Amino acid sequence: MTKPSIPLGLVFSRSGPYAMMGREMEKSALMAVDEVNQSAAFDFTFTPHLRDPGGVVPAYHTACEDLIRNAGADHIVGCYTSASRKQVIPIVERTERLLWHPARYEGFESSDNVIYVGAAPNHTVVPLVRHMLEHIARDVFCAGSNYVWTWETNRVLRELVASAGGRLLAERLLELGDTSVDHIVSEIIDRHPPAIFNTLVGESSYSFMRALHAASTRAGISIPMLSCSLCEPELKMIGPAASVGCIASSAYFESIEEDENRAFVARWRARHGGDSHVSVDSQSTYVCIMLLARAIRRAGSADVAAVRRAAANDCYDSPQGPVWVDPDNNHCFLTPRLARSIDGCQFDIFWEAEAPERPDPYLSHLDFASVGARPDKQGDATAWRPTHLRVVK
Repeated sequence: MTKPSIPLGLVFSRSGPYAMMGREMEKSALMAVDEVNQSAAFDFTFTPHLRDPGGVVPAYHTACEDLIRNAGADHIVGCYTSASRKQVIPIVERTERLLWHPARYEGFESSDNVIYVGAAPNHTVVPLVRHMLEHIARDVFCAGSNYVWTWETNRVLRELVASAGGRLLAERLLELGDTSVDHIVSEIIDRHPPAIFNTLVGESSYSFMRALHAASTRAGISIPMLSCSLCEPELKMIGPAASVGCIASSAYFESIEEDENRAFVARWRARHGGDSHVSVDSQSTYVCIMLLARAIRRAGSADVAAVRRAAANDCYDSPQGPVWVDPDNNHCFLTPRLARSIDGCQFDIFWEAEAPERPDPYLSHLDFASVGARPDKQGDATAWRPTHLRVVK
């Protein structure tokens, strides 16, 4: 018996300034589609309809309009950057469709027509800044791409650092795709800040990290770098020398030592090659489609309202651990983690929360003052650390 087919929109930029990430996310989406289609657990299949906006922001709206009007897609998975997501939200809201957004993002948004599977700022920015304030520095130099991800992330960073008596020493921004990084690198070498917070995207970030490593080596200095977006395939793009030593915050690293993740990575490499690497956004794209498939199965149809209700509180044992959608804001419960980049295009996880944390996209439950509180003389650093912290190493 032939299973009924459900059209599924996939919107990823396989070309343009962050093409590598777009290609990796699309590969993961197609892997998930194939697994759903081949599984006896689902009485339907997905028919994927691929669109490549090329990293051109207005083209995302055009691509989604085409998917809705011509491909009949009620559900769309995609958008790597927040600029692209914001182009898509008006049309999915107007037509009552559902966007499944896999990427980490800056928060301060909630739409009934978006399921936010990527991490919210309380999962990424807050743990990373807490670690910086406790272990590295209170003053920080910021380098980022000139769009909403950097603007909002730096705003949160500024408030957290100020609460600890620190300063943002500078905020230097590049347009998306701009690789003219020498002036920023020169300023960093001259000023020698105690830490760098990197929110650059794609080729801009890769060029920056390579140039900064070369300049730091010549100057004989080392400056800690922190990122909420760096992932394994990007380490490979940057190169073995310049990519090592960055402290990253993420809900997923390829090195998670859990059976579900080992099996997922093995399937990924069997499909894409033994030297390939899974990124947090690729894994999150896979989770998007699995959450969608499970919700359609529970709802008994692909109707948007029914699927949205069915997705709420459905706990899925994903490669990154348990994930489920909070019906209050359509964001996911996720497990925060911190890691250092090491040789072999990998991350060494040094701590993680011991349980998934509720998404707080507006940081409405965060006590900013507690983030900047100094440990007492006995070394009690409780206020500095995410709730339910489990030290891995």
